[in-house]
Amino acid sequence: MLTLYSYNGRVPAPANATAISTLLSRASVKLLTEPGPDDAELRVIFEAAVRAPDHGKLRPWRFFVVRGDARRRLSDLFVAGVKRREPGANEAQIEKEREKPLRAPVTIAVVAKIVVGHKIPEVEQELSAGAAAMNILNAIHALGFAAKWVTGANCYDAEFKREFGLEATDQLIGFIHVGTPMEKSFPAERPDPTQFVVEWTG
Repeated sequence: MLTLYSYNGRVPAPANATAISTLLSRASVKLLTEPGPDDAELRVIFEAAVRAPDHGKLRPWRFFVVRGDARRRLSDLFVAGVKRREPGANEAQIEKEREKPLRAPVTIAVVAKIVVGHKIPEVEQELSAGAAAMNILNAIHALGFAAKWVTGANCYDAEFKREFGLEATDQLIGFIHVGTPMEKSFPAERPDPTQFVVEWTG
């Protein structure tokens, strides 16, 4: 069993060790099914989301929950989007877009509500929303569900964003598909983190 140590050499408290274990076992899961999180569980997920760093206290996050019949309406927007962007799209391409919002019982669209011209740079506002999305993923995993964060052309399509109900200045960070894994999943193999760490000495 791996023994975890904090920076000062002390073994962390059991609760902290469990938190680290949860973080290290999270992975994206593509095949999802019912059930998804209920309202009480979604509340916990969004409580975690708003713990994201927020320079300037702009609260630049919006979370759109798509479930039930709304998944079909979102599917229609996906189809309209691909037909508009790719007039020559074949039936397979269209069907692929149609199925995307139907792959999970719940989808959370994460949006950065950008305050244009503010002293807090727009990229920092987007990063805050991205951090909220990561907190969402970790909370989903901690609650025993699974998820996958996806983007795609719709995130950058002004017409799609308008039809979804967003403003032109909003940034669609992505869609988080949430549900119960259809089969037992294991964390994807990750590279050795030391390959990406540089000890800067000036």
